[in-house]
Amino acid sequence: MQDTQIRPILSGHKALVVGVANEHSIAYGCAKAFRAVGADVAMTWLNERARPYVEPLAEELQSPIRGPLDVSIPGQLEAIFDQVSSQWGRLDILVHSIAFAPKEDLQGGLLNCSAEGFAKAMDVSCHSFVRMARLAAPLMTEGGAMFAMSYYGANRVVPNYNVMGPVKAALEATCRYLAYELGPQKIRVHAISPGPLKTRAASGLKDFELLLNEAAQKAPLGELVDIMDVGFTCAYLATFFAKHITGGTVYVDGGTNIVA
Repeated sequence: MQDTQIRPILSGHKALVVGVANEHSIAYGCAKAFRAVGADVAMTWLNERARPYVEPLAEELQSPIRGPLDVSIPGQLEAIFDQVSSQWGRLDILVHSIAFAPKEDLQGGLLNCSAEGFAKAMDVSCHSFVRMARLAAPLMTEGGAMFAMSYYGANRVVPNYNVMGPVKAALEATCRYLAYELGPQKIRVHAISPGPLKTRAASGLKDFELLLNEAAQKAPLGELVDIMDVGFTCAYLATFFAKHITGGTVYVDGGTNIVA
């Protein structure tokens, strides 16, 4: 009989999860999974508009550190890490689950994407992970794990994914280079590539329902994944069981990525 009991294998670990939007977001799945296996979890949301959706989730997970974080506003990122440093004194896990492109640049095709829109998408969706890693690394005194959320469209053309394809490709390359640079500090870096999920961020993509249906039909396991599948994958990768895994892109998609 399969033992499905969840054990507190990350008890005492400190995790910062950036980008929780609501109970359907991948970031929330990660936070919930970390908490389920014993970690203490800090959570951020984008702005005051998002707060009513996220703060109750932070309460549910007994998050001692919480607050707004818009990486495009100077000082907010540093403020969150100051809280982590002052209250915890260390960090073991970092999850970057934020992405943004102006709607007109996202939906207009890559040829029509403005320089300003491309730069904004790259800054928020990719370079912000570099800035987070720079702040997190000194707190990971005993090693740790960092995660960034990618998508299949980073490596194959997905119709209507547009500018986010090149941006996510850059994010995956960023994970590889950070894994190389931070490896001597025993810090592992992972790009996580979930299958399509019904999140608020995904709702901005044209014909997203069609994408969901195609993914379910292609998946060798015959079904879509959910946010907890992603969360528990990250929880596993944060444990000592995965201490020699770093730098790769981990697909959590029921096998969809292997099917042409």
